[in-house]
Amino acid sequence: MHFNFLHGKCGSRMKQQYVCPIDNEVVERKDMVRGYEHTKDTYVRFTEEELKTLEAERTSQLELLEFVPAASVDLVSIEKTYYLGPDKGGDRAYALLSESMERAGRMAVGKFAQRGKENLVLVRPYKKGLVLHEVFYADEVRDFGEVETGGTFEFKPIERDLADKLIEQLAQDTFEPTRFKDEYAARVLAAVDAKVAGNEVTVSEEAPKAQIIDLLEALKRSVAATTAARSADDAPESAPGGGPKKAALREDEAEKSVG
Repeated sequence: MHFNFLHGKCGSRMKQQYVCPIDNEVVERKDMVRGYEHTKDTYVRFTEEELKTLEAERTSQLELLEFVPAASVDLVSIEKTYYLGPDKGGDRAYALLSESMERAGRMAVGKFAQRGKENLVLVRPYKKGLVLHEVFYADEVRDFGEVETGGTFEFKPIERDLADKLIEQLAQDTFEPTRFKDEYAARVLAAVDAKVAGNEVTVSEEAPKAQIIDLLEALKRSVAATTAARSADDAPESAPGGGPKKAALREDEAEKSVG
């Protein structure tokens, strides 16, 4: 969902301006230069002409450099995804590449120049065709070692059993995006329709969150709720006004104090 900023007084769409904090004046684009922060608050300046000389060569060609096992690609590296279609007269080679990579279980690693930048990309087979993923360079991905994970733990058999049961009860053979709905977008669009129709949008009160600090207890509750929901689904008739039939580990249930 995308919103625009409007002036609350008259409803006009706002325009962005660049203001110099030293001179306290609006600066036009023609009076700007680009700067790379070399050290703290110290910038190396570049003109647009200088930057153009550094841009990657403009080309519509996608250069494939190597083919790697699909399972070796970490999803954390993927930035954007695009559908790829064949050029005129290239449909046979396009289909052959897709079919061959599918059989080999591999993706192509390549480079593609766009807007002056040389992008690292992955190309993989998809539904008898190809898709292209823009991926981050290695130095653009944060080291996971910087994330505090809490250390190493020894788990009790009952803890492993509960976690295994939760996964088993919610397991699906495949990921199907159509099983899920963007409920926030649906609420926003419903509110838009209500406002267009001249109705007021009602604000519902937020339900109080349960204060559960024991993750093991949270797993027990989630497994029990899932089991009950599955039993209700299997019943010939469901009682009117019943609760939701699906269960998951709620965010508030997953809170845990370490001490």
